[in-house]
Amino acid sequence: MHAGAADAAKPTLTSEELLAWILNTLDQEKAEEVVQIDLRGRSEIGDYMVICSGRSTRQVTALADILSSKLKQEFDRVAKIEGKAAGDWVLLDTGDVVVHIFRPEVREFYQLEKMWMPQSDTDAPQA
Repeated sequence: MHAGAADAAKPTLTSEELLAWILNTLDQEKAEEVVQIDLRGRSEIGDYMVICSGRSTRQVTALADILSSKLKQEFDRVAKIEGKAAGDWVLLDTGDVVVHIFRPEVREFYQLEKMWMPQSDTDAPQA
């Protein structure tokens, strides 16, 4: 079976374009407290990390499902997904962008932002 014209039409995204698309999708789907972290030059796991919250287990898994299915439909990209069965913390690995979707209490417990944010960002006084 050979690739048809529809396959050729799927756009290839830079990591920045993929990040922007993910952030826009999360915003449209009402993800809460969305944070992006630039990992370029700091980690081999990806170029960017996105951390967000869903209000409930159902919303956490729904956000993961929506991102995963839209990535496949629009860009023919398959995201690796872990943790969806429990619904407390779902990780989507798109290759360039790693997305963590948490229930708020689980996010507070693990505090990934503090681990990955540059020191200057976490130490800055809040206005």
